[in-house]
Amino acid sequence: MSAREPLWADSYAPGVPLHLDYGDTTVLDLWERSAQHHPDRPALDFLGRASTYAEVDDEVRRVAGGLHALGVRPGDNVALVMPNCPQNVIAFFAVLRLGAAVVEHNPLYTAAELRHPFVDHGARVAIVWDKVVPVIEALRAGSALEHVIAVDMTTRLPWRKRLALRLPIPKARAARDQLTAPAPEAMQWAELASAAPLADSHPRPGKDDVALLLYTSGTTGVPKGVPLLHRNLVANVVQGRAWVSGLQEGRESFLVALPLFHAYGVTVSVLLGVALAAKLVLLPKPEIGLIMDAISREVPSFVPAVPPLYQRIVDEAERRHVSITGIRYALSGAMPLPAALVERWESATGGLLVEGYGLTETSPVIVGNPMSGARRPGAIGVPFPDVEIRIADSEDLDHDVPLGERGELLVRGPQVFSGYRGLPEETAAAFHDGWFRTGDVVTMSPDGFLTIVDRIKEIIITGGFNVYPSEVEGVLRTHAGVVDVAVVGLPHEDGGEEVVAAVVLVEGVPVQPEELRAHTRQELTPYKVPRRVVFMDELPVNPMGKVLRREVVARIREH
Repeated sequence: MSAREPLWADSYAPGVPLHLDYGDTTVLDLWERSAQHHPDRPALDFLGRASTYAEVDDEVRRVAGGLHALGVRPGDNVALVMPNCPQNVIAFFAVLRLGAAVVEHNPLYTAAELRHPFVDHGARVAIVWDKVVPVIEALRAGSALEHVIAVDMTTRLPWRKRLALRLPIPKARAARDQLTAPAPEAMQWAELASAAPLADSHPRPGKDDVALLLYTSGTTGVPKGVPLLHRNLVANVVQGRAWVSGLQEGRESFLVALPLFHAYGVTVSVLLGVALAAKLVLLPKPEIGLIMDAISREVPSFVPAVPPLYQRIVDEAERRHVSITGIRYALSGAMPLPAALVERWESATGGLLVEGYGLTETSPVIVGNPMSGARRPGAIGVPFPDVEIRIADSEDLDHDVPLGERGELLVRGPQVFSGYRGLPEETAAAFHDGWFRTGDVVTMSPDGFLTIVDRIKEIIITGGFNVYPSEVEGVLRTHAGVVDVAVVGLPHEDGGEEVVAAVVLVEGVPVQPEELRAHTRQELTPYKVPRRVVFMDELPVNPMGKVLRREVVARIREH
C-alpha cells in the first residue's frame, strides 16, 4: 500500500498543511530567535531554580568561547555525557554555535559500552557529569580524547535541594580496572563558563552541517553513528509545531523527563520547546517523586513521555491527591500505548494523550495520531507533513501490499537521515531505492491509520529504551559456564518488554541465574541486564543454524 499522496490530511488533521516551509533555518537559529524575542522568559527550570533565555544565552556564548579556546572548531564532535540538567542544554547550543556537532551519550553506560562510540566519533573534548569522570578518563587510551570537563549539577539547584537530590552512580569497576595511573584532574564547568564570549564574527553552522550524532545498534548490536543534520532536526521541529498547533509561543511549559541522549528527548522535549520559547522543566532522571514535585510547583502544558511514565504519573497523582488538570498535550512513543491508559490520562488532565512513532534515524518522529478527537488509541497514527510512506512486501520491497495487509513500513521525508557514519554497507542495507526501511511491520486502515503488528529488527524495548539482543548475548558468552545463549523480549504489564536470557550451560558446571545477571552488570547498563535467566538443554535453530527466537519465547513461557 502506497500513501504518496496522504489519504488522511483533509479528514484527520484539520489545519495541518500537507507541505511546510523549512527555509535555511538551523537548530542554532531556533535557540537564538527565542533568546532574542523572549529574553525575560524562563528558559530552564531545574528542580525549582529557573534561568531566563537571556541568562542562558549569555552562558551559551561563554561556554562556546571556552570550547573555542580548547581548540573546538567547525566540523568537530564534542561528547556530552550527562543527565538532563542546565549544563547539558547550555553545552548543546554552545557546541552548535561553534559549527561543531553534539554527541550525546547515556551517562550510566560503562566504559565498555562507551569505548566504541568514542573511538568512532573522535571527540577531543567531553563534557561529563562529575560522577562519571573516572569512566570517561578510562577512554583516553585508544581514543582522541584530550579534555574532560566535569559538571557538578548540584551547583544549579536551589539551596534546599542540594543535599536532598540522590542520583544513581554507575558502577565504574570496568573503568577502574583499565586505569593504570591516577587520572588527570578534570577541568571544571565553572572555568569553561567563565571564558570570554565567542566573537559574533565566528562562522555559523549551515543547514547541511551535522548538528547531532547519536549512536544506535542494529541486529548486530554494534553501535552505529546516526548523524542528524540541522535541516533534519529543524524539519521535525517544524512538523511537530504544525501538528500540535494549539501550543503557543512564549506561553508553554514542557516537562523534560526523557533523556537528552535519546532522539525523542532532544527533539520533542527540548528543540520543540526552544522553538516555542517554552519553559523547559528539566529532571535529571524520570523519577516519579521528582515529577510530582515539578507538577506541584507548576502543571506543565506539554508532557512527552513513554507509557509506563504516564501510568506512574496518574497513579501517583491519585495517591497524593495532586491535580494534573491543565496538561493539554502529551505525546507517547517508544512502545504501545494502552487504550485504558489513554482514557485515564485524558480524564485526569482534561487534555489529549496520543501515540506517535519514529526512530533515531528519522529525528525521530515520522507518524503521529492527530492532536484532536480524531486520535485513535491502538494505532500509531498517520504520516507527518511531507512524510511519504510505503507498505512493502517484506520478501519483495519493490512491491506494495494491498490495503489492510501486513508489510514493512518504508519512509522518506526531510527528517530522515542520509546514512550511518562511516558505514556504507550498513547504510545501503538501511535503504531501498531511496526509501528508509524502518524494520517494522504495519497495516493501514482504509482511512489511513497505521498500526504496528510486528518487528523485523530483533530489538527489545524496555522502559522506552532499545536493547539489542546480540549485545547482551555477547557479554553472556564471555562467562566460562555458558555454551550458547539467546536473549529475547517478553511482554510486560507496562506495555513494554522484559529482557530474558535463554542459556545453555557447559555440562556439569554449576551456574546460578544471579551469577549470570551479575556478570552482565559488569559490562552493561542496568536496563540491559536480563530480568530472568532460563536454562535450556539446547536452543531451537533452523536448518541454517539460526536461532528461532519465537520458539525460544514459546519454550520460556513453558518454564
